[in-house]
Amino acid sequence: MRLAESLDTYNVRLYMFCLMKNHIHLVCETPEGNVSRFMQSLTTGYTVYYNLRHESSGHLFQGRFGSKLVEGDSYLLALTRYVHLNPVYISTVEKLPLKERVARLNSYKWSSYQGYVEETKAFNFVEYDPVLALVDARGRKIASGKYRKFVESGIAKTDDEFKQLKDASQYTIGSPGFDSRIRSLYKKIIEGRDVVEDVSFRNQIDPLPVEAVITAVCEVFDVKEDVVYTRQRGSSVRPVTAKMLCKFAGITQREVAEVLNLKSGVAVSCQLRKLRKTVEDDDELKGQLEKIAGKLELLQGQSRDGVKY
Repeated sequence: MRLAESLDTYNVRLYMFCLMKNHIHLVCETPEGNVSRFMQSLTTGYTVYYNLRHESSGHLFQGRFGSKLVEGDSYLLALTRYVHLNPVYISTVEKLPLKERVARLNSYKWSSYQGYVEETKAFNFVEYDPVLALVDARGRKIASGKYRKFVESGIAKTDDEFKQLKDASQYTIGSPGFDSRIRSLYKKIIEGRDVVEDVSFRNQIDPLPVEAVITAVCEVFDVKEDVVYTRQRGSSVRPVTAKMLCKFAGITQREVAEVLNLKSGVAVSCQLRKLRKTVEDDDELKGQLEKIAGKLELLQGQSRDGVKY
């Protein structure tokens, strides 16, 4: 799944999602301040997939994505209900009796809601526990039941106050004081930049040199560097290198393709997808991935401390 792949590549934590006919909602955290690169990977990859499947071409998404910072637990919890209730707020469903709207909510498979109320339907790429802990910290079973009641109660009554709050600012979902602080921070950041676009509110981790990433992969797999640049049937070295270059060197899949002598960014995407499936059943490969990531995280730490590698 493209979403799971991009989450893993860019180290993004996804708390919930809801896919609608003409838009998608994602509630996530980006510890590395790379939301733009994450979204670019997600939308570009899906566009390529869609066009290939339907034998079409051109853009699928209109304009740049919108993003807002969320203040605190209470605002986050209200946002989760708003996101998960999207399927019952469309015109064709709003007119239905309450019982049918509840059934629609619980049967809608293109969102993370079912995983919140039934653990057996949870996606492995969604982090449910932080939100459920806000509802009740005594365990998933109790929290899931309470969360279901919390969300379903929003069907019978409209969250007009939250909707007004959500649309009040282009930067935040939160109190006026929080919005004011974020606006001031944003202004301070862009005043020190020549380019306004893609300003991050978090300090980004400096990308590692491509050579450093390749060296770490070769050391763990105990192979020579030329293996990285040539096709080896059944070998995971190249896909792993591609994954680590995206994650730690901060380059795009198209740039990875150029480094590894692959045909295109689509070829890289296919390799990453196969790698994700392989890792699920291969503990040795999973351990090698963790070891490589550990080496590269150590190098990043040394870079922040001014140590040369």
